[in-house]
Amino acid sequence: MGKTRFEWDRAKDRANRLKHGVGFAIAQSAFTDRHRVIALDTAHSSIEPRYFCFGRVGAGILTVRFTYRAGVIRIIGAGYWRKGKQIHGRENQVHR
Repeated sequence: MGKTRFEWDRAKDRANRLKHGVGFAIAQSAFTDRHRVIALDTAHSSIEPRYFCFGRVGAGILTVRFTYRAGVIRIIGAGYWRKGKQIHGRENQVHR
């Protein structure tokens, strides 16, 4: 992911760290998982397309909600949620 750029709102990053224990600087690591899964976020895509990245970060599977604007990944939220772990595992059965 050599030239991929990331951005986020500092206030949302702070709020996410307090609520979910994950900062967005760490969340961008999910995109480096070669078995990451990208999925459309159909529940929050009314104004612009939003997506989920399910990727391994450390010992867990991190779910990152993001949008893609002008070549930049804008992180909206992140956390270690069971559903993300289930999706990542299901989609990567072929890799085990």
